[in-house]
Amino acid sequence: MSRMDLPDQYVNLRSKYVDFMQALDHLGKAASEQGPLDEKTSHLIQLAAGVAIRSQGAVHSHARRALQAGCTAEEINHAVILLTSTIGFPNVSAALSWVDDILLDR
Repeated sequence: MSRMDLPDQYVNLRSKYVDFMQALDHLGKAASEQGPLDEKTSHLIQLAAGVAIRSQGAVHSHARRALQAGCTAEEINHAVILLTSTIGFPNVSAALSWVDDILLDR
């Protein structure tokens, strides 16, 4: 599977829990439409949150979605590096490796 494709677990959840996953889609859309932030900025914020909670899946998802929204690899990496003084270098280093999973597979 190309890492730019949807993860198998996500695809399985979408087929098993159709109503739940549609509600999740609506929640994400509603949150995005609540304010003035553009799509790129929104995904960089969500990427940073994924890094902060050490969620490899969220980092993969939002790095992928940030790219699709027009972010460059440099912008994505910078968003992660900016977290160093907040969450520490070991966490940032791990997150950069997860981002590389996506960037190196495109």
